[in-house]
Amino acid sequence: MSDAASAGDSIFIEIEMSDAVASDPELATKLQEVCPVSIFKATDSGPEIVVSQLDECVLCELCVEAAPQGGIEIIKKYG
Repeated sequence: MSDAASAGDSIFIEIEMSDAVASDPELATKLQEVCPVSIFKATDSGPEIVVSQLDECVLCELCVEAAPQGGIEIIKKYG
């Protein structure tokens, strides 16, 4: 998995994407559409993380469900 957001970028979560997800422009569009707090931005090369939105995550896991199994992981930084 490739780190999409490093440890210092947010307080509550990090999101990791597999290389396949990170380089899929079609999936990027889907992620942008399903995320209710606009964490994903679709680009021609794949999804980008909008770092300023990471702490807005509501843990709905719609992004996890939209990606292939194991393609996106939400890592909670708290207990």
